[in-house]
Amino acid sequence: MIMMRALVLTGPGKAEVQQVPEPVAAVGQVIVDVERAGVCGTDVELFTGEMSYLHSGVSSYPLRPGHEWSGTVRAVGPGVDESWAGRRVTGDTMIGCGHCRRCIAGRHHVCPDRHELGIRDGLAGALAEQLAFPAAYLHALPDTVDATAGALVEPAGNAQRCVDAAALAPGERLLILGTGTIGLLTAMLARARGIEVHLLGERAGRDDAWTRETLPDLPWDAVVDASNGPELPGLAVSLVEPGRRVVYIGLSGTPSLIDTRDAVLKDVTTVGILGASAGLAPAIAAFASGSVDPRPLVAATVGLGSAAEILAGRRPAGSATGPKILINPQL
Repeated sequence: MIMMRALVLTGPGKAEVQQVPEPVAAVGQVIVDVERAGVCGTDVELFTGEMSYLHSGVSSYPLRPGHEWSGTVRAVGPGVDESWAGRRVTGDTMIGCGHCRRCIAGRHHVCPDRHELGIRDGLAGALAEQLAFPAAYLHALPDTVDATAGALVEPAGNAQRCVDAAALAPGERLLILGTGTIGLLTAMLARARGIEVHLLGERAGRDDAWTRETLPDLPWDAVVDASNGPELPGLAVSLVEPGRRVVYIGLSGTPSLIDTRDAVLKDVTTVGILGASAGLAPAIAAFASGSVDPRPLVAATVGLGSAAEILAGRRPAGSATGPKILINPQL
């Protein structure tokens, strides 16, 4: 049996690189040599044990995380088009059953029996040298999208859905709560559409990022909450212009309170975003065209052996200021 290295979460606060069997492509699957994999807040919550899926029973230890990734197809399984072999790819995190009412209607990302790569039980994640992945959920990467940008397609797909849901025209004003990866990608994609963007969060040297104390008194045509602050969903409703939209993608560790009277009396539309699925193709197109370059968001790229330290919150020495750490599983 041929073995490979993979990161395995064995319990709350416990992670180690283990030797595991190399995956074999089942019907409809490909095998990918993973070139880059991102570490995101969901991975951290799975590591700490705070992730709600661990308490609802859809996720359990041992667990192999990683759902933001790019790589090259090394082998194809039965029933898969041979042309995928050798192609550079990324993929959808949300893997639906394919035959339920929601999947048939194009809402596979909320399929009740879905897999979530590296998150829910059933499909091992991309923090490994190789990944078995269903070909139906692959997205090809153009030559202009390198491995680093390719690993940022998944969070950018989420951000793209936020921009779409905000329903703004060029020249209108968007406020984004949170300056993490999703918030900053949302800002990049919105600006590429000609939208005026402001952020509420850590300044990090930006002239478009405000604190609660310095936030200007402007009409906000839409607000995207990409934070984890339990008080910010309510703030979003209070700040947005009447008759416009609030988009929620951030999750707090405790329940958030929204006064529905505020939403009703302001005629506010609120939209929740789960998953990147519908945003992946346009995110790839934005990266490929050069209208959005996500690579400055990457603070460092480290080897698989450093992944546990990253999950524990330790940034590599010499890291840049960006919010994203990438793993190269081949190192």
